[in-house]
Amino acid sequence: MKNSTKMDLTNIEWKEFFLHDIFEEIQRGKRLKKSDHKKGIDPYVSSTSLNNGIGGFVRNKDKVRRFSNCLTIANSGSVGSTFYQPFEFVASDHITKLKSGNLNKYTYQFISILCFRLNEKYSFNREINDRRIQREKVLLPTTPKGMPDYAFMEQYMRSKEQEKIDQYHSYIKNRIEELKDYKKVELLEEREWGEFEIEKIFKVKSGKRLTKADMKKGKKPFIGATDSKNGITEFVSNTNVSEDCNVLGVNYNGSVVENFYHPYKAIFSDDVKRLSFKEVKGNKHLFLFVKSQILKQKKKYQYGYKFNGARMNNQKILLPINQKQKPDYVYMENYMKWIEYEKLVQYLKYKKLKV
Repeated sequence: MKNSTKMDLTNIEWKEFFLHDIFEEIQRGKRLKKSDHKKGIDPYVSSTSLNNGIGGFVRNKDKVRRFSNCLTIANSGSVGSTFYQPFEFVASDHITKLKSGNLNKYTYQFISILCFRLNEKYSFNREINDRRIQREKVLLPTTPKGMPDYAFMEQYMRSKEQEKIDQYHSYIKNRIEELKDYKKVELLEEREWGEFEIEKIFKVKSGKRLTKADMKKGKKPFIGATDSKNGITEFVSNTNVSEDCNVLGVNYNGSVVENFYHPYKAIFSDDVKRLSFKEVKGNKHLFLFVKSQILKQKKKYQYGYKFNGARMNNQKILLPINQKQKPDYVYMENYMKWIEYEKLVQYLKYKKLKV
């Protein structure tokens, strides 16, 4: 395998190719109304730019189109968003399958990045319809004979993959070394616990309404009342009074009680409250401990019993306590560090690498 540092993309010949010359199969998905979705385990790929294009999981078998081992490109919505799908999935009518017998995982991934650039010429109001996709071209590296250089594309992506794997393994080993002193923390059942109202522990701040029509595309996460993707529903360039970081975003509408830790700057929907600790400066480990305790209240807020602002403030959660009968923040942080340590060690053992 060639070393990635020597595989310079600027020192090779590039040429435009029609998509229909690269892919033997170009086929639109089929419409499946939200009301007809049956919950299941099969990925449903739609026009979102997040989560590899997966908008949900279904078990529909009839009157749907199923594809696998191909690229999907969004025709509408997040137009141009392109992903490699190695698994079988149900395809929305908002995406098109691009499939070729000449490609594998690595060449698909290389080409997906170049196809994604089509979003520069399309928008929510200008879709990539079936006629337009037949006329679209993409730049690819070429062989001396002027054909797509699939061997180079594969080698390039393999080298990039290995580079990232090596970086990740190095990070894990360094992180394990940092966390090793927490591996003998007391178990949860050995601790004394107490009940605390959310408003007594946290500053609770409201989000701010931002309509779809007012959203401007950007790189800043917009946190909505969803139960997935760490609460991120869009990426925007807007700013407002809800912009915050190092907080727990808790849904009180939509997927109520679901909550996520946000160490990065984001803006928050009016359906999400922002929680920050009153007595201590929060960090990843503290917020993740409390997250699990808040989630235990989820069953309570169903069937018309709303998790409104007042109920959130008054909701009690169980937390480990210290000798002063106060929340033991030091223990909570150390416990989560121990959990992180255990998971990282398990990962390295699974990969048969030295700890």
